[in-house]
Amino acid sequence: MSELTRRTAADLAQLLSSGEVSAVEVTQAHLDRITEVDAGVHSFLHVATESALADAAAVDAARAAGEDLGPLAGVPIAVKDVMTTQGLPTTAGSKMLEGWVPPYDATVVRKLREGRLVMLGKTNMDEFAMGSSTEHSAYGPTRNPWDLNRIPGGSGGGSAAALAAFEAPLATGTDTGGSIRQPASVTGTVGVKPTYGAVSRYGLIAMASSLDQGGPCARTVLDAALLHEVMAGPDPLDSTSLTGGYPDVVAAARAGAKDGIAGLKIGVIRELHGGEGGYQAGVLARFDESLALLTKAGAEIVEVSCPSFTAALPAYYLIMPSEASSNLAKFDAMRYGLRVGPQGVEGPSAEQVMAATRAAGFGDEVKRRIILGTYALSSGYYDAYYGSAQKVRTLIQRDFAAAFAQADVLVSPTAPTTAFPLGAKLDDPLSMYLQDVATIPANLAGIPGMSLPSGLADEDGLPAGIQLLAPAQADDRLYRVGAALESLLVESWGGQILDKAPVLDAKTLEAIR
Repeated sequence: MSELTRRTAADLAQLLSSGEVSAVEVTQAHLDRITEVDAGVHSFLHVATESALADAAAVDAARAAGEDLGPLAGVPIAVKDVMTTQGLPTTAGSKMLEGWVPPYDATVVRKLREGRLVMLGKTNMDEFAMGSSTEHSAYGPTRNPWDLNRIPGGSGGGSAAALAAFEAPLATGTDTGGSIRQPASVTGTVGVKPTYGAVSRYGLIAMASSLDQGGPCARTVLDAALLHEVMAGPDPLDSTSLTGGYPDVVAAARAGAKDGIAGLKIGVIRELHGGEGGYQAGVLARFDESLALLTKAGAEIVEVSCPSFTAALPAYYLIMPSEASSNLAKFDAMRYGLRVGPQGVEGPSAEQVMAATRAAGFGDEVKRRIILGTYALSSGYYDAYYGSAQKVRTLIQRDFAAAFAQADVLVSPTAPTTAFPLGAKLDDPLSMYLQDVATIPANLAGIPGMSLPSGLADEDGLPAGIQLLAPAQADDRLYRVGAALESLLVESWGGQILDKAPVLDAKTLEAIR
């Protein structure tokens, strides 16, 4: 493995800017790493070798010509396959879009191109972002680089695994109920869900429009901040895009690492700290150690209560499927994507083709959520289910407002457990849904959240994560506290947590193949 693939995005940017390495060298090193390990990890659905090297060469030429380039110009990035990419396949992990090459870029992708980042390819995901394990991809599961027999989280497990396997220094993700933060937690990486509307949703294949949010995935808090700065900003193509209130997250991350967090109030959410939530002992132990480090650094720890959080999970699993059933109605075999004719029917009607296509194109989890959402929105049940869930959403927003009146940021474990074995929860959807119990409230309220590694659980030696939450449009608080805590934890561990990951040796990878 090239030493370049183990460098942070910030380090690579500095090396590129100084001319010590070329963008082609950095890109080729990561493409070689993908060739070396991805047959076993399966982070990528499509590797854009030719276009990546061409883009890297263009960056080198522009730099040699003295052009003013962005801070991450030439740094490679992996893109979650839910974001449309002109000229590259976009499938959302579904057979329904197999082979589809969009004619346009998502706004996030356009911003990456304008910043001259080099796209390595598209990463695997749960189909239409529905899942917490990346086992629901129509193209096979992604594996956790820490243990190839375990899940990398979901729905953005491909992006998180690419980071943990050193296949990419940066990646994009989307977070509807925890799909950036939960994979970060179980792979020992950093993931951020920005304030709703801070990153444009234009070109993100929608699951639940009032919940979906794109965000950065990285191996350090500063790297996440650098990517966040590129991704965020107003967009006239997205009616939910914020028109202002974009704090300087890079400056906040640098300040947190340098100046610390003395005097800040950190609120521990009572309802998301153990109790009856099924939290693993090792996850809680690492969380409590993180609190001790924050206290030692001068922060004040206070307990806050958010009683409505106990109803967040059921409310989410009414709102999200309802919106998903509406959004996925567009996949009807009439305009684009898969088209399957019903067997044994001559001259089938449009309805028959539509039914056959949706039956063949959607996986079991997608069908489950479409059925649930359609039922919740049906006549006679709307008020009892969807309407009631929206009332719970309002209560959650009020609980957050009350909690932030007592604390600057809130904290909890990101996920209740470390990575579970592949296949362990496929036959138990409710158990799978519980993986998002701590992350869902932030999506229902539209506030920003971050997950960063809190250490390795004693039971299995696998990564655990701590979640930071801040008020809407106060994303900079996440980066200040996150960078400060990261520095404290790195000192405590004696290095980055990914340095402790098992080596993806040829023997292990061959066994998986």
